[in-house]
Amino acid sequence: MPSSRSTTTSTIAYTLALPLLVALFASFACHISPAPRYCQLARSTRLFAFPASSRNHSVCTQGDHFPLPSPNMSAANDASKWFRLPQHVVPTHYDITLKSDLEALTFSGTATISLDVAEETDTITFNAGAKLHLSKALITSEALKTDNKSIIKLDIDEKHERATAVVPNKLPKGSKAMLVVAFASNIDNSMAGYYRSTWEHEGKKGFYALTQFEPTAARKAIPTWDEPNLKATYTFRMIHRKETVALANMNVVSSKDVTQAEQDKILRAAELELDTSKLEAGKTEGKTEASTASDEWTLTEFATTPKVSTYLVAWANGPFVSIESSYTSPLTGKVIPMKVYTTPEYIHQAQYALDVKVKVLPEYERVFDVAYPLPKLDTLVASDFDAGAMENWGLITGRTSVYLYDPEKSGLQGQKRTAGVQSHEVAHQWFGNIATLNWWDNLWLNEAFATLMGEVVILDRCFPEWESASEFINMHLDRALDLDGKRSSHPIEVPLQGENVEDAINQVFDAISYSKGASVLRMLSNMIGEDVFLKGVSIYLKKHLYSNAVTKDLWDGISESSGKDIASIMANWILKQGFPVLSVTEEGDSLKIKQNRFLSTGDPSADEDQTLWYVPLMLKKVGADGKVTTDRELYLKSEREVTVPLQDAQNANYKLNAETVGVYRVAYSPERLAKLGAEAAKRDGAFSLEDRVGLVGDAFTLAKAGYGKTSGGLSLAKALREDPSYLVNAAVSGHLASLASVWWEQDQAVRDAIDRFRVDIFGPTAKRLGFEFGKDDSPDLKQLRAVAISVAASAGDEWTLSEVKKRFGALMANGDDSQIHPDLLRTVFAQAVKHGGEKEYETVLGVYRKPETPSHKIAAMFALCFTQDEALLKRTIEFPFSGEVKEQDFMYFFSALSANPKGRRAMWESTKAKYDELSRRFAGNFSLSRLIESSFNALSTNEDADDVERFFKGKDVSKFSMGLSQGLDAVRANARWVQRDAEDVKAWLRDNQYLA
Repeated sequence: MPSSRSTTTSTIAYTLALPLLVALFASFACHISPAPRYCQLARSTRLFAFPASSRNHSVCTQGDHFPLPSPNMSAANDASKWFRLPQHVVPTHYDITLKSDLEALTFSGTATISLDVAEETDTITFNAGAKLHLSKALITSEALKTDNKSIIKLDIDEKHERATAVVPNKLPKGSKAMLVVAFASNIDNSMAGYYRSTWEHEGKKGFYALTQFEPTAARKAIPTWDEPNLKATYTFRMIHRKETVALANMNVVSSKDVTQAEQDKILRAAELELDTSKLEAGKTEGKTEASTASDEWTLTEFATTPKVSTYLVAWANGPFVSIESSYTSPLTGKVIPMKVYTTPEYIHQAQYALDVKVKVLPEYERVFDVAYPLPKLDTLVASDFDAGAMENWGLITGRTSVYLYDPEKSGLQGQKRTAGVQSHEVAHQWFGNIATLNWWDNLWLNEAFATLMGEVVILDRCFPEWESASEFINMHLDRALDLDGKRSSHPIEVPLQGENVEDAINQVFDAISYSKGASVLRMLSNMIGEDVFLKGVSIYLKKHLYSNAVTKDLWDGISESSGKDIASIMANWILKQGFPVLSVTEEGDSLKIKQNRFLSTGDPSADEDQTLWYVPLMLKKVGADGKVTTDRELYLKSEREVTVPLQDAQNANYKLNAETVGVYRVAYSPERLAKLGAEAAKRDGAFSLEDRVGLVGDAFTLAKAGYGKTSGGLSLAKALREDPSYLVNAAVSGHLASLASVWWEQDQAVRDAIDRFRVDIFGPTAKRLGFEFGKDDSPDLKQLRAVAISVAASAGDEWTLSEVKKRFGALMANGDDSQIHPDLLRTVFAQAVKHGGEKEYETVLGVYRKPETPSHKIAAMFALCFTQDEALLKRTIEFPFSGEVKEQDFMYFFSALSANPKGRRAMWESTKAKYDELSRRFAGNFSLSRLIESSFNALSTNEDADDVERFFKGKDVSKFSMGLSQGLDAVRANARWVQRDAEDVKAWLRDNQYLA
C-alpha cells in the first residue's frame, strides 16, 4: 500500500513551501498518509525483538523513557503463541458466500474451507475478529469415525481474535478436512474489515461498503487463517440488492435473481444455528433518511482466484458506475479489460486514473518479463479510506484524493499524485500479489519495490518530463534519512513478536519500509547497473510465483544476475538500524573518508556506533580541463575508514556520492562546503541537478544534528538562489521552512530576519514568474512557480500577498476561483485565511463543504488551520470533533494546526483533552499513530518533551508507540538544534544584513 500514501518533515511549513503534497501523500502509495512513523516503545508493549548483533543500534537513550524489549530474536515458529496460528491444519481453498445488506448495514455469510492436516491434531484454530459472530462449526473428514461429520461448538477468544474447534477424534497427518462456519457482523465505519462509506448525488445519499484487510483485518469479515504465508484459492459469491453492483478480485461468472428462500438455502445458516440477534442494534446506525431500496436480491458469483494471501482478498457492494478500457499484453497477446468504479458523483473525474493504469501495466510486463495473470484489473475509488490506496489483487482501492483528477481543476500536483499512486498499486500486482512477503517483518519486499518501480522506474519511462528519478531525492531519500536518523527508527527488516504484534504491524507501514527500502534498492541498482538489477528482480519473481518469499530470495535472484554476493553487500543496510555519515579529511594527495552512525541529535555512543556499512563512495572529480569523471569502484567495504588518492586534494574540485544515489550523508569542512556551493552555483558547473539537491540536504541536515553549522547551510542556500531548477529550490525551501518552524519561539527580530532571507531568495522568482500558468509551461517551470509563490507568501512578501488577496477576493465576492490556479490553491487559501478574518474563514469553510475536487477540499482544510484569530482557531480545533469531518480527514487538521505556531500548543492541549475519544475512534487504524505524533512533534523544547512523556506515562501506548517515540525524538532534536545554533544563525543573519 501507499501509503500511503503517508511522509513528511516535522511540519506542514515544509509542505507549504514544497507543494509536492509531501506531508499528505509523500508516496506511501499503499498506506500513503501524512506522517506514517515507526518507533520502539515501552518494554511492557513487547512489540519487537532485535538480534543481539543489532542491540547497540536500537537503544532508546537521551530522554527516551521507553526502552526496547530485551533483544532475544526468535524465529517465527518460536514466537508468542498469540500472534501466529498453530499450523497443524492449513487452508487450501475458501468458498465464501456473503449477503451484503446496505440498508440494515449488516453482512452475513458462510465459509466452507478446505483444509490440509499437516500434523496429527484434534484442534482446528483460526482467526475471527472480536465483532464477527460465528455459528457452531461443521467439520467433515474421512478420518472422523462417526458419520464423517461433526457439529462442534467453537471456543471463542475475542482478545486474541481466535476461534478453536476441538474435534472428537484426532485428524491424522496427511488427511484432509472441511470446515464450515456461518458468520455475521455489522457494516461499521471503522475503515477496516468490511466497512461502510458514504455517497451523495443529485439530492440522494446513502452507504456502500468495501473491504480493507491489510494487514490483519480479513478476520473482521470472515473466519480465516489471516497470515500472509497461508495462501489459498478463493471462490466468492455475493447476495446483494438488485439495484447495487458487486465487485471482487475476480471477474463475474454468473448473476441471477434469488428469493429469500433461495438465500436461506445458499447461506445454510439454519443448519449451523447462527444467532444474529446481536446485530439488530446496529441495523439503523448512521442512517440518514428513509430507504427507497427495493427488496429484490441478486446472487453474483465470481471466478476462483489463484493462490492469494488473505490481506489481498477484496470485495465491495454499492451503487457503483464505471468507465472501461483495456490493454493488450505484450507477452501473451491477451486483451485485459480494466475499469475504474466510483459512486455516481465522482465518475467524471476518474478517466485519468484509468488512462494511467492502461499506460503503465504493459510496461511492468516488459520490465519483469512476467504477464499480469488475472482476467481483469479494476480500481474502486472510496470516500472513506484509512490509508491512501490498497493493492488488492484485481480490485485496487483508494481515496478520492489520490484517484480523482480533473484536468481543469486539479493541477500538475494532482496529476502526478494520481499517476504515482496508481502506478505504485499496479507494481504491487507483482510485488506482493504474485510473490508475497512470508511474514510482516519482510514488508519492505512489497513496499520498497512498489515505491521504486511504481514511483521512479516506470514513471520515468511513461512520464519522462516529470523527472521522477531526480525527484526521488526530495520525495523519498530525504524522508528515509530523516526518520532513520532517529534513535526510534528500526531496521528495514524488523523482527516482530509479542502479544501486541498486531499493533506493531499496523505501524510498520512507514518511511523505512517504503522510502529507505526503495533508497537502498536504488543504490544497489546503481552499483550493479539497472539492467542487471531488473534481470535479478525478474529471476526472483519467476522463482516465487504464487508463493511467499523472504529477503534472501531477492538477494539470490540479483546475485544470479550480477555474479556478486549481494546478501553480504546489503546485510547491514537491511538488518541494522540507521545509516552512516561520511567525514572527509583532505590530506596532501589523498582523502581520508571515515564512516560513523548518523543520529539527528549528533551524539551516538560507542555502543550505538558499531555498524559498518558497505558504502559506494561514488567520487566525482573535475579535472583542470573541466572534464568530469566518476569513480564507481571506490567503496568502504564494511570498514571504518579508507584513504583515497586525490592529487592536491585541498585544491581539487570533487564531490562524494555523485548523483546522490548513496544512502548516507557527507560531512565536509566549512571551507570545502563553500567551494562546493560555488561550483554548484555555476550555470554550467560540473555538478548535476541530483548533486545540487543532495548538497542542500546534507548541509542542513548535518547542521541540525551538530555535524556542522547552520550558517553553512544558509550560505549554500544563498549561493544557489539563482538555481533555475524546481527541485533545488524545493529542497532549499523545505529546509528554510524547517528552520523557521523550529525557531518559532525565538526573538521576533530573528524570526523576521529569517523571513526576510526567504523573501530575498524566493520573492524575485515569484514576481518574475507570476501567478499565471501558460499551457506550454514545462512541468519544472510550473512547479518552480508554485514553490516560489508558496515560500514568498509564507514569509510575508508584500507583492505575493497582494496577489493572493486580489485573487482570493474574487472567490470571496462571487464564488469565482478562476484566478486561482489549482497548483496554488493551498497557498492562496492558507494565506488568505492567515492574513484575513471571519469572512475569509467562512469562504474557505464553504469550499470545504462543497468542494469541486478533492484538492479543493484538502486546501480548505489546511487553510482553516492557519487562522491567527483565537476564536476562529478554537473553532478549527473543535471542528474535527463536530461530526462534519470524516475520520480519514482528521490527519489534515492535526498536521496543519501543528504547523501553525498560533495553533501548536492549543493542538497539543486539545489532543490531551480528547485523548480518550481519539483512542476509541481510531483504535486499530493506521491513523492513530500519525495523529498522536503530529499533535506535538513541532514543539521544540525539552520541557515540551517532558510534558508529553508525563501525559502518556502509565497509558497503554502500544497502538501508537511508534509515532509517540519518534515525535519525542523530533522534539528533542529541535530543542538541541536551537540550543546549539541559535547564536550561529543570529550572527549569519546579521552578517548578511537580514538582522540589524
